[in-house]
Amino acid sequence: MSDEARAQPFADGLGANRAAFDVPRDVAYFNTSNLSLQLQAVRAAGEAALGRRARPWTIAAGDWFTDVEQARLLFATLIGADADGVALVAATSYGFAVAASNLRLAAGQRVLVLAEEYPSGIYTWRRAVHRTGAHLLTVSRQPGRSWTDAILDQLDERVGIVSVPNVHWTDGALVDLDRVAARTHEVGARLVIDASQSAGAMPLDVRVLRPDFVITVGYKWLLGPFGLGYLYVAEEHRRGQPVEENWISRAGSEDFARLVDYRDDYQPGSRRFDVGQRTHFELMPMAVAALLQLTTWQVDNIAAALTEVTGQLAAAAADLGLTPLPADQRGPHMLGIALPQELHTPLLTKLADKGCYAAIRGASLRISPHLHTDQADIDTLLAALADVR
Repeated sequence: MSDEARAQPFADGLGANRAAFDVPRDVAYFNTSNLSLQLQAVRAAGEAALGRRARPWTIAAGDWFTDVEQARLLFATLIGADADGVALVAATSYGFAVAASNLRLAAGQRVLVLAEEYPSGIYTWRRAVHRTGAHLLTVSRQPGRSWTDAILDQLDERVGIVSVPNVHWTDGALVDLDRVAARTHEVGARLVIDASQSAGAMPLDVRVLRPDFVITVGYKWLLGPFGLGYLYVAEEHRRGQPVEENWISRAGSEDFARLVDYRDDYQPGSRRFDVGQRTHFELMPMAVAALLQLTTWQVDNIAAALTEVTGQLAAAAADLGLTPLPADQRGPHMLGIALPQELHTPLLTKLADKGCYAAIRGASLRISPHLHTDQADIDTLLAALADVR
């Protein structure tokens, strides 16, 4: 890795890590939940990878595996897993497809999901229950109640699969996975976690939660490129059925001269679930650079720093007469502010005019900062909110 692509140490203080990101001074970006800013190290790694890809004669057989295995190990370390437990996937939909294909559902059982959850998982489970005669149980949350309590109210022995995130994607509302996981195991159900809006920004330890599958994309809080994601697979499922049969996941695929000697056995662990185009010579070095930076910064430090940002924004929003999610009902890195429908378009317009970017999801203004966020960014966002009130 070039000197420009090396991970930067974590610095305490609001905006102290801004230089690690490729962001102009006149842009206030609060939309990491949609698509993260690019790290300088990730951009440097990508540019170097493009240059290398232009010289294919420099790419050896071993290079089809080296970066992939480094990314696998780095992501595993972030979530308390072993490298054999991680598969490389293309999207959340791919990861959900693997989970749905390898978890048994009996007729009459329920798959528990959250109302207004991200569509990829919902569509997957809708097909699964249609195929098996099971039922989709959609949990809604009443005003003033937490998602955790709403889930626990309906999580009983009739539930076969619990498919939930760590935070709701529309507003960052928290799901207490410790409590949900404990109840899931108690009733004998299976646990699938969509960590796309939390992995890399919130601590997550699969040794504690004991999920069956954890799915996440790489381009949000993992700060990597679009088109690469990660799937954790519990040990009991690692000999399951992949959704595709590709050459690189088969045992002995490192020996290109013998690829015509077809084999029934797979690479060890969860590698059988890898997507066929996992190598991505242009993208995988970027993913590695991003994971190295997160490993250097440490997720606990990131979560603590973002808690301060979302806390300051929540207090200021309340002073403006708005209704942010309470601190005990949200993740550290995302802030949802309830916003009347008639203010949605005027606010987004005002934000864009100021070079400030957030998102409307459902009925909430969704604010998702990162370590680039500084006081000037916060002031810009709050000025736009004040203007539309």
